[in-house]
Amino acid sequence: MPNPMLLFTAQIVAILCILLLAVGYIKAEPKAASARVFAVMAIFIGFYLLNGMTGQQIDPQFKLDLSNWQLFINIGASSVCGLFMIYCFLIFQEHDRFPLSFAIAFAAQVLLDFGLLMFRLLDEGAVSSEVVTLLDTSLDVLQLSFVGFAMYWTLKGWRADLADDRRILRWFIIGVQGALLFSVVFVEGFLLEGGSRDNANERAVIIYAVALLALGMLLVALRFDYVSLTSVIRKVVELTEEPFQESSAAFDIESFNKSFSDGKIYREAGLTISMLAKKLKLPEYRLRAFIHKQLGFRNFNAMLHKYRIEDAREELSQKANINVPVLTIALTVGYQSITPFNNAFREITGVTPSEYRKRNTSD
Repeated sequence: MPNPMLLFTAQIVAILCILLLAVGYIKAEPKAASARVFAVMAIFIGFYLLNGMTGQQIDPQFKLDLSNWQLFINIGASSVCGLFMIYCFLIFQEHDRFPLSFAIAFAAQVLLDFGLLMFRLLDEGAVSSEVVTLLDTSLDVLQLSFVGFAMYWTLKGWRADLADDRRILRWFIIGVQGALLFSVVFVEGFLLEGGSRDNANERAVIIYAVALLALGMLLVALRFDYVSLTSVIRKVVELTEEPFQESSAAFDIESFNKSFSDGKIYREAGLTISMLAKKLKLPEYRLRAFIHKQLGFRNFNAMLHKYRIEDAREELSQKANINVPVLTIALTVGYQSITPFNNAFREITGVTPSEYRKRNTSD
């Protein structure tokens, strides 16, 4: 049996650290949707931790009676995976709209969880029902898929992310947060009968892992050793870059625009930052820093969208191109299909390409 005092302390530390992170995030970015989602997720993680303090294996002096709040606590705890998915999407896919199908799936998961909990409260024999067991398994699989998509969206676009701190954050979320959440859901749903609440040793391992992660995240947020860590990683990245023979000419915004914009390099389909660095004869780390700090872009794809959409606006405004299909113009400026072009065009201009052409070519 785990030490009751140590386990209780770990739970309190985890809850306080997570709530402090949420408060700090909201204070730093009060208008960010990701901050609000993280705050709700932090509260629900606290619910999960509190729920573990109601189990049969808990020492009586540390045991909590939350029977009046059990329904709300269980629903909140089961929503963590879906909120984690939304959180990762909002941070790392900030220029895209959250897919409606995933929003529906998340809402369905919450409603089904609520229905199953109500059913169990009304019928104690429902736990052994085959239909209920099948639904429980399906919901566990759905939650695992939410975590999987969160990790996919975190990894997607890693090469295009120009901010070193965000690139480190991506690996931290994939390697630590996502892996831990996936493991907890898998162990709870498929390996432990009755969940971790009624399995003292397994519950203790989960609590200690969550507490260490939360404390580590809080220390990083407070920037203890954070600057030095970033510096070391940046130096390693710089040393591993392929050697380039840099041009002796000064590299500034004017020279960049002359090569990139006037030369229409952005029109090359599938252009990546490493390809652009080779074309400009620059080390990739230097090009990343220039685009991020001098041009003000956090993401390489966001920069590509800006230049390509500006080019497309010129093409759409010319009456000589009035009969040229929008797809042709999209392919001309560097897009490989119409959907990302339409999404980027609407995001930047507020209208569709067809509407923009109609407004700017009409007499």
